Amino acid sequence: MAATSLPSLKRTSIQKKVIRVAQYGLLTLISVAILVPIVILIFGSLKTRGEMYAQPYIPPVPPYWGNYVKILGSDTFWHLLMNSTVVSLLVTIIALFCSSLAAFAFSRLQFRGREVLFNFFTLGLMFPITVAILPVYLFVRQIGLTNTLQAVIIVQAAFQVSGNMMILRGFFASIPSELQDAARIDGCGYFDFFRLILLPLARPALAATASLTLVFSWNDLLVPLVLVDKETLWTLPLGTMQFQGQYGTDLALVAAFVSLSAVPALLFYMFAEQQIVAGLTAGAVKG
Repeated sequence: MAATSLPSLKRTSIQKKVIRVAQYGLLTLISVAILVPIVILIFGSLKTRGEMYAQPYIPPVPPYWGNYVKILGSDTFWHLLMNSTVVSLLVTIIALFCSSLAAFAFSRLQFRGREVLFNFFTLGLMFPITVAILPVYLFVRQIGLTNTLQAVIIVQAAFQVSGNMMILRGFFASIPSELQDAARIDGCGYFDFFRLILLPLARPALAATASLTLVFSWNDLLVPLVLVDKETLWTLPLGTMQFQGQYGTDLALVAAFVSLSAVPALLFYMFAEQQIVAGLTAGAVKG
């Protein structure tokens, strides 16, 4: 019997090795597909305009730093950076405030029609901003908020509430109900329990939703493009339009501008990566 089981064990071992090699091969292809455009972008930002058009895929030797000097020395870049910073921070604060309150109501409070209302809120996940941008624009124009950063902030925050609420609801629901009962015996009301006990415990989930919201807002192009026409109100994703001339676009300057624009979001994501992972998995198992 041992002799018959030995070939099967060898086949199982070979199958596992083949599957592992296939997995690593697939992951390598995905990594290359993601990294190649980034490398080409960085190479292009370190070339002159002529080198960018003539040799876009060859490493810059020697690197040309004039594109970065020109952009960093421009007041326009810093103004766009300020607009993006203000919009992203306000969107994160508003979305986090609204989604945390909604998640608390749908996870810790008992009222008639709770699940029906929660399912209604989750319908927001079925309508991404790319699908709803036309009615959103018509509504914003009707209330007179076009060409304002307030419109961008409100729209971006509104489309982040549903996803953030689902993440926070799972975490809030994992908090033991005995903790809420003990707080109520000590005279702690619903809002006090939410403010003094639940929010401090939910810091990993709050950090995750805040990070995802901030990165989304920072990289969003569609909402500012549709709602804002004034160049003074542009955010960083719209800044590439300033390099479009009548007869062409300076792709080297665009590459340098995009590289600099991505640095703040990349640094923030690197520092917040652990919080994002911890927050997204914190409510997976109910305590």
